[in-house]
Amino acid sequence: MSIRVTLDRVLLEKRMSLTELSERVGVTLANLSILKTGKAKAVRFSTLEALCRELDCQPGDILEFEGGASDKKSEAA
Repeated sequence: MSIRVTLDRVLLEKRMSLTELSERVGVTLANLSILKTGKAKAVRFSTLEALCRELDCQPGDILEFEGGASDKKSEAA
């Protein structure tokens, strides 16, 4: 299972820099950069809510599920 972060695409569509978004949502530039590059292991709902509010988008616009048949757990387990 893999969750892909598409924050860079949304920022481009909204013509907003990561620095501007950081200032608007109150999250450090370093933490947003970690999220944007897909290195984050978790995202707080409050952060996701702030991102969606400022970017005028839905969580599914920022996060995408990438999975395949090999990602499914065995039903026998």
